[in-house]
Parts: sequence; structure tokens; C-alpha cells
Amino acid sequence: MKQSAPLTSLLEPVPIRAVEVARARIADTALRTPLVRVNLPDAPGDLYLKLENLQPVGSFKMRGAGNAVLALDKDRLSDGVWTVSAGNMARGVAWYARRIGIPCTVIVPDDAPPAKVEATRSLGARIIAVPFSEYQAIQREHACEHVHGTLIHPFADDSVMAGNATIGLEILEDLPDVDAVIIPYGGGGLSCGIASVLRSLRPQTRLFAAEVGTAAPLAASLAAGRPVVAPYSPSFVSGIGGPAVFPRMWDLSRRLLDGSLVVTLPQVAEAIRILCRHHRVVAEGAGAVALAAALGGKAPAGKTVCIVSGGNIDTVTVIRILRGEDPPFSD
Repeated sequence: MKQSAPLTSLLEPVPIRAVEVARARIADTALRTPLVRVNLPDAPGDLYLKLENLQPVGSFKMRGAGNAVLALDKDRLSDGVWTVSAGNMARGVAWYARRIGIPCTVIVPDDAPPAKVEATRSLGARIIAVPFSEYQAIQREHACEHVHGTLIHPFADDSVMAGNATIGLEILEDLPDVDAVIIPYGGGGLSCGIASVLRSLRPQTRLFAAEVGTAAPLAASLAAGRPVVAPYSPSFVSGIGGPAVFPRMWDLSRRLLDGSLVVTLPQVAEAIRILCRHHRVVAEGAGAVALAAALGGKAPAGKTVCIVSGGNIDTVTVIRILRGEDPPFSD
């Protein structure tokens, strides 16, 4: 039977009260991650790193997945949960499903990084691989014929965005006069969650998405003033990007964000090297795009926070990047 989640025509910014509830709900499982200053002598401006790679599942997805799963009514748990994710959200949902003892199914694209798939499987999740076009259709439609249970959508979900938004509260507590925040943009749930808090509590802060040039649909859509299909090439920056902005996230993204900063693959690789060598921080490709944008001179003046969204990078990939070699296909 085809399973679906209730759809609304328009997602709204996350209310602060919902973010505070989310923070209390996940306080015993998700970390309050540190905000550290970039220590490069030639860094442009005053840069900070929000280290979400330190979460128990290696990415910010711990927050949104936890808030969504733990918020479910008990009578909805018996059939378990499912998500559609190439890696990080899959691990987050599987981690919480195992914690509370319910079944978990994950739909992955058939070209998903094997290391991320196996990490999710090790948490007890059932894995279903589908062609990339079908994978994207399931994300758009919030429905899949192959599974039962409650969908935990990776980004277009109020509870998921509320969990992600707790990052915004922590940034303001640690750096109340923050001037800008740069956020990796994949589906938009992280960007819009954090931006909901900043727009409400410090509206003068500038908020930017960060994309890689091989998959930058938000930048293309903002330039066109409407959702458009952008050129897309798979790369080692596999945690974000695609050919198009997801329709339900478009209006919210353009309302909350000041723009999208697009970087190149070499810039991302250099940011990974800098994070590892100068900060002992391991970041996956998606986790390094915000710093890549800042180091590339795209950040505005003032105190800028770069979200290091995750650190689930394949060992072979990171070794090749550190050696200055061309990285393999995926992270």
C-alpha cells in the first residue's frame, strides 16, 4: 500500500516555541555542539565553525531526526518509521529507531555512497535501493509503495526543521552579535530551520545558502526568480545538491535566505584540507562548502558562522583529498 505523509501547500518559518520544545526533546541525545573560531592568519574576516560533525551520527541530522521520531504518538510507532536519504538522515532516523525499538526502512538511491549505506544498515535499518529518478520522486511526493510506517522526511517536515533550528538558538547564545551565517543547502531543511530562528531573534543577520557549482539549483532559481532545473553532475560532495529545488521548499527558502554562495569542487577540497590540518576537524564534502564560500571571499564583512554540517566522509576520499589528488566519486 502506498504510504504518504500529510502535505501542506506551503511550509512556514518554524515558531520559536516549537524550536524550544525540540531542544528539550532531544537534549538527552543530540549534542550541543561547539562554536570555534577559525585560526587561519589569512582568513578573510572573523570566521567561526559550528561543528555539527561531532553529533553521534556524524551530522546535524541527529537533531531533526530525533525531534521528529521522538514526537510521534505511541499509536503510530508500531509500524515503525521510514525515510528517503542517501546517508546522513538515514543514519539519524535509524539511530533513533533502534534507540526506542521500532522498525526502520530507508530508501536510498542506487548510487549512494556504500560506506554511508552500510553505516545505516549497521544500525538495524532495512535498505531499499532505487534509481535516482525514483528516489527524487519519492522525496517530492512523500510517498512510496514499498514501505509501511511513518515517513520522517529528510527536510520538508515541520518537526525536522524545528530540530534543525536548535542550531540557530545555540549560535545566538554563543555569538549574540553574529553578522552572517552560511549554511550548506541540500533540500533546504537545515537552511530554513536555522534561518527561522535568526529572522525572528536577530533579523539583521544575513543568511546564505552554500552550494557547489556541479549542483546549484537554488542559486539558479533565485537568479531566475522561479524554480528552474540546473546543470547537475555527481561528485564527492554527495550530501547536498541536485538538479532542482524541491517545490515545497522553494517559497520558504527565497523568503528566509539572502542568497546562495556557489563554490567549486577544488574550493571544497581545500576547505576539507584546512579543516583537517588546522582544526583537526573531519568534514564531508557537504560539510565543508560553507567554509569554502567564506574562504573564497564570498562572505560579508563581520562575524560569520560557517555550518560544518557533517563529517561522514569515506576514508579513501579524505586521504586522496589530503594528498592533493582528485577525490573519487563519493564521500
